[in-house]
Amino acid sequence: MKIGIVCYPTFGGSGVVATELGKALADKGHQVHFITYNQPARLDFFSENLFYHEVAVSKYPLFDYAPYEIALASKMVDVVRFENLDLLHVHYAIPHASAAYMAQQILKTYGVHIPFVTTLHGTDITLVGKDRTYKPVVTFSINKSDGVTAVSAHLKADTLKFFDVENEIRVIPNFIDLKRFSKKAKDHFKKAIAPFEEKILVHTSNFRKVKRTEDVIKLFAIVNKQISAKLLMVGDGPERSMCEELCRDLGVTENVRFLGKQEAVEEILSVADLFLMPSESESFGLAALEAMACKVPVISSNTGGIPELNVDGLTGFMTNVGDVQAMAEKAIYILQDEDRLKEFKENALTRAKEFDLSLILPLYENYYREVIERSKISA
Repeated sequence: MKIGIVCYPTFGGSGVVATELGKALADKGHQVHFITYNQPARLDFFSENLFYHEVAVSKYPLFDYAPYEIALASKMVDVVRFENLDLLHVHYAIPHASAAYMAQQILKTYGVHIPFVTTLHGTDITLVGKDRTYKPVVTFSINKSDGVTAVSAHLKADTLKFFDVENEIRVIPNFIDLKRFSKKAKDHFKKAIAPFEEKILVHTSNFRKVKRTEDVIKLFAIVNKQISAKLLMVGDGPERSMCEELCRDLGVTENVRFLGKQEAVEEILSVADLFLMPSESESFGLAALEAMACKVPVISSNTGGIPELNVDGLTGFMTNVGDVQAMAEKAIYILQDEDRLKEFKENALTRAKEFDLSLILPLYENYYREVIERSKISA
């Protein structure tokens, strides 16, 4: 198949999933064309089946805001026509789904019919999409998609709750490439971070309010009073400075390192003993899955799609959002016994294997074929 993938080219979950999916499809022999405004962050190697098409946005002074949706639709028209694509797969509803619909209608004037699949990832539905400014367009775009997928059953339920969706939504969970995300031998790195064999806790996110990064610091401060530990904060965003101030206020600055955005996050996870995800909302929890694949148990909130991944009492623990004390107690429970910690680590990896890319990729391939065949009948 010849597939066009539209995504945000950033470190966010939707962009990561889209890029890893495209790379895996290319490895299987499909021709994959990425269409976005920058080369995706994880599109980091050459393949004869991978192509990148940059969306150039006009800087004409008439526009206060660059008309990205129009530029994207135009680029999709161009790529579909001249690369003879079979299908467009757009990740994150806003504005990709509406741009795909616009491109689809334009292409009809050229005698070209192209089906498109929309994958819902989370905040495009639970946060941004619920905004009354966008809700009518999001609803329309989902209903006009030739196929719709969601990364968790919870996200599907939220979509049906908040939008008047008539289209079928297929749940295809996020996945992990176990060839990349696995525990690596990084003893030298671990010794540099924890020279006295302190336990290492890790949090990765974009440091937005919804990630509750301050709870991570508060949680760690409680744990550190009972267990000698270090905390690695991976990522960057608007809440970082507040977290740094909180570290000073709680007296844990010397034991917390802010590492910023990291490409090889699997190397950091390889030295970790525990992963912290106290988020207010998570459609799936891809960062937690990456940790589990590296044999790192998870302390998380019980919100959104996380319970579909983190098995309470087996791969880690879940508590109510904001219950920092309970999270800290569960973390201490795991960390204070080496045999118990080892068991949780093994359980985390076992669970992660259920989301292996090799198991999820065929679900997308089969769904693509189903959508293409269905669109031929309705064309």
